[in-house]
Amino acid sequence: MEKIAIISDIHGNLPALEAVLVDIKRRGIERIICLGDLVGKGPDSAAVVDRVKVVCESVVQGNWDLGITLPQDQSAGLWHQQQLGIDRLAYLEQLPFSVDLYLSGKLFRLFHASAQSVYHRLKRKASKEERLAMFQNTEMTGKAANGKQPDIVGYGDIHIPYLITIKNPSEKSSQNHVSSGLMLFNVGSVGTPYDGIPQACYCILEGETAGIEQAGFAIQFVRVPYDIERAVGLAYAAQMPESQRYEHEITTGLVYK
Repeated sequence: MEKIAIISDIHGNLPALEAVLVDIKRRGIERIICLGDLVGKGPDSAAVVDRVKVVCESVVQGNWDLGITLPQDQSAGLWHQQQLGIDRLAYLEQLPFSVDLYLSGKLFRLFHASAQSVYHRLKRKASKEERLAMFQNTEMTGKAANGKQPDIVGYGDIHIPYLITIKNPSEKSSQNHVSSGLMLFNVGSVGTPYDGIPQACYCILEGETAGIEQAGFAIQFVRVPYDIERAVGLAYAAQMPESQRYEHEITTGLVYK
């Protein structure tokens, strides 16, 4: 079986990313996919972009990645743009919306926030209708080669890891029984988790990549401790705007309000 690491929402937190990459290497995982939001919040967006470009086989666009390429009028946005430079901004602007892959006969679709837009947020306690919309083939996601919808969807954006199954009565198997349903998961955040656990979070997908036959597969959540004190120090040393807000989020694992 092959293992694929799924990382997301690094937000310029280089120490967290470094710790996750060490953990991934220790597990012998060679394939990494990033679900966006490389930049913002933390002070090392440029270094994060450069590292992700090297280690990830696929990178999809997050709302912060797209947003930072637009004209800025706030000090924080202007600061991050200056740190990134023209070439990295151009890279972030052209990132794809989603990526599809087959694993153990299941079609996985991975994107940042939702099937509609990088700015359309699906909260953990969303309605069933909103959850089912994540599996739609949209103008943004496109369609798989055979036109089918994904069996399993993974996303980032909300910084809170979870996994649920969803009964989909519209799908019937060849024996005319109700299908086993769909699976939706959030990979959590490497750089700024919001579930109250101040440790980097990522996912591992495990399954068969050869052929499209049904086989066993797994989705695993991993938490990785890292040097938070160093991450805080880097923000203040760089004189990054909103360093206090960033410090609160990475030390508590909670969104700043």
